[in-house]
Amino acid sequence: MLTVPKVKAMKQAGKPIAMMTAYDYPSAKLAEEAGVDIILVGDSLGNVVLGYETTVQVTLEDMIYHTKPVVRGAPNTMVVTDMPFATYRLGPEETLRNAARIMREGGAHAVKMEGGADLAEEIYRLTRAGIPVVGHLGLTPQSVHQIGGYKVQGKDRKEAEQMLEDVKALEQAGVFAIVLELVTEPLAAAITKSVSVPTIGIGSGRGCDGQVLVFHDVLRYGSGIRDKRFVKTYADIGVTIRQALSEYVQDVKNFRFPEEKHAFPLDDATAQEMGLLQLYGGEAK
Repeated sequence: MLTVPKVKAMKQAGKPIAMMTAYDYPSAKLAEEAGVDIILVGDSLGNVVLGYETTVQVTLEDMIYHTKPVVRGAPNTMVVTDMPFATYRLGPEETLRNAARIMREGGAHAVKMEGGADLAEEIYRLTRAGIPVVGHLGLTPQSVHQIGGYKVQGKDRKEAEQMLEDVKALEQAGVFAIVLELVTEPLAAAITKSVSVPTIGIGSGRGCDGQVLVFHDVLRYGSGIRDKRFVKTYADIGVTIRQALSEYVQDVKNFRFPEEKHAFPLDDATAQEMGLLQLYGGEAK
């Protein structure tokens, strides 16, 4: 399993970091078997698993509940869990209590927090308490209402300068990695070179130290998965699943399932003794 020092060492060695989201036991198990370096139990589960409109609706209990099966499914992989909306920026003590619950009850190995320099004190307190933290800059979905939607970040000088300041503040506060979401490629590359901790990009181009994508986006697992410029689709299992389920429904409605091979037989003597032959209307089979 990767540890915090090993993650940092991957940057120094120039080894790309492959991160993937997972929200349950089977997806975590598959991710580990595929060789994913880090699994993120993202609050994106609100959108892709729980059917919420935004991640703002995700609760601490949601995150703890979904972290548990992920840890069981991937016992040899580092698991990072998002701290959901309004469980931090509450002061160091409350933030520490909430992060500790994710670690203690959920079994996560680290937590992730969205924000910049304003989080420095809380991140510092967490890391001093032994809780590893991943930072998150650029598009911060928990602030989607404030920033006016899902927009690429760092497109003007003011945003870029602020992000460069924020990334240094996060580094000094003790994060061991930083997710950069929907940041312009040149800025993401500059940020990556400016810090000693690895950056993990999602929609932030080729200059980051690693990449992360959502499990359901990569596999188009679900219905109505939207195309995203920054996502590479490796399979379309949504179509396969939908076709298989449709065939099942039609088989049931047209008496094609179950067949004799799907049933369990009972010898005629026992069936006769139990009076089942008459009920069954023939041989017990």
